[in-house]
Amino acid sequence: MSDLVANVVGTAAALCSIVSFAPQMIKIWKERDASSVSLRTYSLTVTCFVLWVAYGVLTSAWPIVVSNACAFVMALGVLIMKWRFRDGEPKPG
Repeated sequence: MSDLVANVVGTAAALCSIVSFAPQMIKIWKERDASSVSLRTYSLTVTCFVLWVAYGVLTSAWPIVVSNACAFVMALGVLIMKWRFRDGEPKPG
């Protein structure tokens, strides 16, 4: 029974980590403005997810690898949009 509880808690944590970035990504994409996003904070967050993925690979903890890789992609998306929309909507070519 304890494995089931641990898996449920781990799954819930992974889903929360991944989904938590969606509202920020949607807001930035719709408004084409990332001025409210902290570059330092998201850089640290992306670094954290990279380290968690590395830890998961080194310990063969594939649920940690998969969930943190997904969260990494979401956080990286916010970081990329922060760079792309740093001055609002990009000017046409």
